[in-house]
Amino acid sequence: MPKMKTRKSASKRFRITRTGKIMRNRAGRRHETGKKRNKINVRLRKPATVSKDRKKPIKRMLGKA
Repeated sequence: MPKMKTRKSASKRFRITRTGKIMRNRAGRRHETGKKRNKINVRLRKPATVSKDRKKPIKRMLGKA
């Protein structure tokens, strides 16, 4: 049986922690950050976890299923 290939686009967007959580970057931080409040920009810096219903397809894309 051949190995499962990783989708490179998914590997650049998501990472799996040691406990099994899938981390993602938050949307809305690419441009026009000067218009946003500083409080929002600080919040957007921190990574977020992927919701429970999106975990399975993302793990499959990463070749971890």
